[in-house]
Amino acid sequence: MARAPFPHKKQPPRRPDPISPEAEKVAGWPAVKALFAHDPGRVERLFYDERMKDAAAEICKALAAARKPYRMAPTEELTRILGSPLHGGIIAVTRPRPIRVFDPAEAHQWAKDGKPLLVLDGVGNPHNLGAIARTMAFFGLERLLISDHPGQAGPSEAALRVSEGGLEWVEVIQTRKFVAALKRLRDSHRIVGTALGSGKPVAEVLNRPGKPVALILGNEEDGLPPATLAACDDIVTLPGSGRIQSLNVAATAAILIHELAKPRR
Repeated sequence: MARAPFPHKKQPPRRPDPISPEAEKVAGWPAVKALFAHDPGRVERLFYDERMKDAAAEICKALAAARKPYRMAPTEELTRILGSPLHGGIIAVTRPRPIRVFDPAEAHQWAKDGKPLLVLDGVGNPHNLGAIARTMAFFGLERLLISDHPGQAGPSEAALRVSEGGLEWVEVIQTRKFVAALKRLRDSHRIVGTALGSGKPVAEVLNRPGKPVALILGNEEDGLPPATLAACDDIVTLPGSGRIQSLNVAATAAILIHELAKPRR
């Protein structure tokens, strides 16, 4: 009796190419596009699915010229690479961008261009960090100082995705010994904190002539720590209807950044 032909074995799905644990993954077309516009040399490889083939064509040409790998992959593979389905069909694997440490001497140079600074003290949600960076980039603010608060979020893959490319245009700078750094920053900037119900009107404070403003936002649960508030020159409060106690920190930042940007538009 003749034996039936041996059936073909089903091939297992292709496993993602090995990626260094130190690598950073930038996902979504707006973020990847901003990365290539601002710092293309940081990209080490690119993955994209069928729907992003045309959009990625120019980027692939640049990678080919630089002898860097790229390939089209199934959508489910992109999900495995990122560890999330929120990749938008394209992922760039990059070298991490180092975070500089705050140098008060540099702040005097920053003050000469008159541009305000945004400062975060204890904002722990990376989605909020990304949303704030997106607003900053939209209005042209270029530097974001983050405190050494143990709960403070820094740039991450989640923050990069939510920023929609904004973090490519905003330099994130780490401060050490935060309150002492604020006292040094007062030489070049006017330090303005935010608090619920106990501060001055926003327009009155932010549009005052003189030194450029360094505006500090704290976390939504506790606000700014007492030591940070004590280091401020002014405290501002957003007035509301009273029906809701406060806004999400990213929404608060958007309103205040809009106000800060008014004299420059």
